[in-house]
Amino acid sequence: MQNSEALALTAALLAAAGELTQRINDGVVARGFEARPAYGFAFTRLARGGATITELGVHLGVTKQAASQLVEELVRKGYVERRPHPEDARARLIVLTGRGRECTRAAEAAAAEAVQAWSDLLGEEQLRILGTQLGRIAPNGPIKPAW
Repeated sequence: MQNSEALALTAALLAAAGELTQRINDGVVARGFEARPAYGFAFTRLARGGATITELGVHLGVTKQAASQLVEELVRKGYVERRPHPEDARARLIVLTGRGRECTRAAEAAAAEAVQAWSDLLGEEQLRILGTQLGRIAPNGPIKPAW
């Protein structure tokens, strides 16, 4: 593959990811939730049983202070709450609230709509192949923003 072809492929993948992120966020907002894409990236980590501020910051690729500010915002909006950490008395565990879980379900529905549009364009078989191939390329790729 020529450098120009590699660059074009890179641009296409990043554009698809950016469009998908925006469509999911727009779908979440349309379902009555106040959101921005950073919330979804945080929720992907918090949905696995919660996280400390430090763990969330590492996941998002931001400082502990930036993660703390995001958590404050999410607490104010009722999406997360702080709980005592079950293994570390000094730490607090940030977990999704019922409203946070509802917001993640809204994101799942919005993602399904976005992927359906891709299926309408490519066909179900080609979309399944694309999903399989992307899974081979990045089987454990992080679901986080590239700030």
